[in-house]
Amino acid sequence: MKFKFIFLVLGLLLGISCKTPSSVYKIEGKNLIITDSLQNNASIESFIKPYREHINNDLDSILGYSVDTYSKADGHLNTAIGNLMADVVYQQADPVLFARTGAHIDFVLLNHGGIRSIISKGPITKRTAFEVMPFENSIVVSKLPGAHVQELLEYLSKAKRAHPISKLKILLNKDGKVVESSINGTPIDFNKTYYIATNDYLINGGDGMDFFKGSEEVIVLDYKIRNALIDYFMKTDTINPVADDRFIQLKD
Repeated sequence: MKFKFIFLVLGLLLGISCKTPSSVYKIEGKNLIITDSLQNNASIESFIKPYREHINNDLDSILGYSVDTYSKADGHLNTAIGNLMADVVYQQADPVLFARTGAHIDFVLLNHGGIRSIISKGPITKRTAFEVMPFENSIVVSKLPGAHVQELLEYLSKAKRAHPISKLKILLNKDGKVVESSINGTPIDFNKTYYIATNDYLINGGDGMDFFKGSEEVIVLDYKIRNALIDYFMKTDTINPVADDRFIQLKD
């Protein structure tokens, strides 16, 4: 009787499932075009307005002055704006690293593509920093063995692009080979380990900079590049960066 009951229950379940009609769903979609013709919600606009005005006033507050207009397209292997950004990262981040570890940054390497806007001649504001660096990239420091520093130099010599550097000097011959390299005026010792400030995108191999994967240690400073720029602008009345000889190639 027990087995007959089980078979009876299974039969009823199967019979019910066979008689259950299958459901068919039809999904339709259409484009909703958003234009300026859409009316604002007055109550929402009224609520947001004071916050918007406060943010805009803060972003447009003048921090300093730029004597010229600077673009990342202004040079071949180094540019004034790129040199400025790398120098700012060194100046602002080195005291942070030293306070935490007792070590100093040896040099800085950023990426050319990370510069997203020009710096226009005239007043510099917080908005300037947000336009130049809209990303949330933070400064990190790689403790990098000399063998990987050599790979870094080879990468830059092949890329032949104005990736911003500071405290590092590279001289290429006419064939594009590295013939001289130094840090703070001292020839690089490829048996040493160096502290290199960069950003959290490059430290993970961004832009093909895989040499950073050889880092013995990565020190996170919890300091955004944008904030470093703002801090620098706030204490610098006038900026006048220049392209120089930190990365050049001989013609003959």
